[in-house]
Amino acid sequence: MVIRVSEIPEDGRTVEGVEECRPFQDPHWTLEALRLFILRDKDDVLVRGHIRARVPLTCSRCLEPFPMTVEADTDVRFTPRPRWRGEDFELSANDLEVDFYAENLLDLDRLIETETTLRLPMKPLCHEECRGLCSVCGGNRNQKLCACQVKLPDPRLQALKFLNERFRTQ
Repeated sequence: MVIRVSEIPEDGRTVEGVEECRPFQDPHWTLEALRLFILRDKDDVLVRGHIRARVPLTCSRCLEPFPMTVEADTDVRFTPRPRWRGEDFELSANDLEVDFYAENLLDLDRLIETETTLRLPMKPLCHEECRGLCSVCGGNRNQKLCACQVKLPDPRLQALKFLNERFRTQ
């Protein structure tokens, strides 16, 4: 959904519902709820609101797919994209807290996808008690308990282990 900045009313505009938006490049991601309030502040545009999406992920411990609901509260300031003249341009700390729009167009789909992606966990877990995979047989320990014995370290590396312990004590 793209909005013309010049057409935003002075008292703001509310975007609610998911019917008009197709923000995700991945067709398996689903936008479940959206409520954004858009307000102009001279040339700047303030966007505040709430986003809820359903995203398929893979557990980082057991490698099983699972769906996750991602909720994001957003509060972003957009400013017109600066015009470059081929010279170096240095960003200040305040510039890192804003986003840009170009040619009087504000791309809400990009905002929704970015905010949702930023809320994804670095190491997704299907559930907190996930036992992961067996390091010996590779079986999913959530589905069956295996009787694998943990392999002992390679005896050829014992000399290195001895040297490591010796240097630590000195």
